[in-house]
Amino acid sequence: MTKPPVLVLFNRPVLPPNHPEAGSEYDILDTVADTVKVLKAAGFGVRELGIAHDPRPLLDELRDHPPLAVFNLFEGLATHPATEVSVASMLEWVNVPFTGCRSAALSLGRDKVRVKHLLAAARISTPPYLVVDGPGPVPAWRGGWPAIVKPANQDASIGIDQGSVVTTREELLARVEFVLGRHGGPVLVERFVTGRELLVHVFEDGPDRTVTVLPPAEIAYTGTRASRWPVYTFTAKWDEASDEYKTAPVVAPVAVPDDVFERLRDTAVRGFAALGCHDYARLDLRMDADGEFHVLEINPNPYLNSLALVRGLEAVGRSHEWFIVTLTLNAIARGGGTVPPGAVTVPVNVVSGG
Repeated sequence: MTKPPVLVLFNRPVLPPNHPEAGSEYDILDTVADTVKVLKAAGFGVRELGIAHDPRPLLDELRDHPPLAVFNLFEGLATHPATEVSVASMLEWVNVPFTGCRSAALSLGRDKVRVKHLLAAARISTPPYLVVDGPGPVPAWRGGWPAIVKPANQDASIGIDQGSVVTTREELLARVEFVLGRHGGPVLVERFVTGRELLVHVFEDGPDRTVTVLPPAEIAYTGTRASRWPVYTFTAKWDEASDEYKTAPVVAPVAVPDDVFERLRDTAVRGFAALGCHDYARLDLRMDADGEFHVLEINPNPYLNSLALVRGLEAVGRSHEWFIVTLTLNAIARGGGTVPPGAVTVPVNVVSGG
């Protein structure tokens, strides 16, 4: 029996290993390795392709070895982040089905400003915000203190550090100037919501695309230094040797009362739909002292190997292997392809624990 052909596509790292932001890019290689292991064990005929600045190898691969679907792990090049959208658009252009969100949702997700406007228009609670498009006078900030200043077109916590949280007009102006100089505009200023920070994964389950919301994970800030803000900085996310990393563990899943989870589920489902997400996505939220949820951002291409996702799946009786196989089969079905009965099975304990 011929194995159903699948291409695992990813961004080949372009930063040198000693670059300060390299951790957020080289991380993809572990995800690729695990995904390939699962798909091969499931019975797929797997090819893998990493591309960088030249997209022609992808077009050559699709022509010479047509897959039933592409497992899309392409996150964009560190030196050209918009390529995340370009690759999805290219797959759509040549009519090859792929896993994950379509280019329109990926494009929205890359722009924190547009996401904020969309959330506000959909009446989904998000912290008050201000957009600074470039050099020049910064409008008065009336959203309250403390505030947080972010580059609007970065992800993976790039551009976020302890200095991102400001408490005065003077600090805000200095941070805006810093972000514009380092990352360019626009710059997003929003009220810093103190309270629990939750990560909520959402995915479409089954042929009817029923939206399932997994139990949340929490960034459980444990630091006691009065000078440190509970914020998921680039250091806290990627530098395993740092004190910030050690005092910002991700706990997954975390239990919340049923009524709280129902409100969380409603917010997550509405956010998923508002952005036009497909297959899976993640929402980052804060819960304030009054128990109200505020969406910080929506990630339409989240880290597939994250503890928050893997343990959330386990909590509802699903495995990481099941998720990878199901995403692939759903993509094949969307493209009109078929897999012979018995050709593919969900493997056990390939990358998940026993």
